[in-house]
Amino acid sequence: MYTLFIANKNYSSWSLRPWVLMQQQAIPFEERLSAFGSGPFREFSPSGRVPCLHHDGTVVWDSLAIVEYLAERHPGVWPADPQARAWARCAAAEMHSGFGVLRQHCGMNCGVRVRLHAITPALQQDVARVDKLWSEGLARFGGPFLAGAEFTAVDAFFAPVAFRVNTYGLKLGPAAAAYGQRLLSLPAMQRWYAEALREPWRDEAHE
Repeated sequence: MYTLFIANKNYSSWSLRPWVLMQQQAIPFEERLSAFGSGPFREFSPSGRVPCLHHDGTVVWDSLAIVEYLAERHPGVWPADPQARAWARCAAAEMHSGFGVLRQHCGMNCGVRVRLHAITPALQQDVARVDKLWSEGLARFGGPFLAGAEFTAVDAFFAPVAFRVNTYGLKLGPAAAAYGQRLLSLPAMQRWYAEALREPWRDEAHE
């Protein structure tokens, strides 16, 4: 059995990635949630960060590494088509290492709605790149998900962005906006959102 360690569902975009992937792929796991500020994450994570996956004595402590670990054991984590798989891995890696301005200015917070009175050129550049990636994947591979007919890891990597678009009212083109709403309507995303709103903890650094 897998054990997935995560932090607050209201804030932890990194935790959402493997959680929603495993939910959508019907990969059984036990969830362990530790709220930010509740104690040292190093008790279960070598990096002191979440998410962290434990499985049969193996510890995997990065969201991208967790996805690749799961892909070695479960078909469907990445697209079967080689071209779609290559594109999906590139897009997921870009999300993993980039979009720093979007992260900084639009942190994930499921429980609020924020009206941005101004969007800096740097933030607009990140939003435009999200729009382009989403629109490209949908057009190239036929949708309804980014790399084709099935939800795969690349969709999981952009799932937190769907929450950010919703929280901050970020403007996307029609195809990308519809995709964002499609992600939000998934049962796993609805469950994450409902559980985030029920959390009793608030962390000032994330508010």
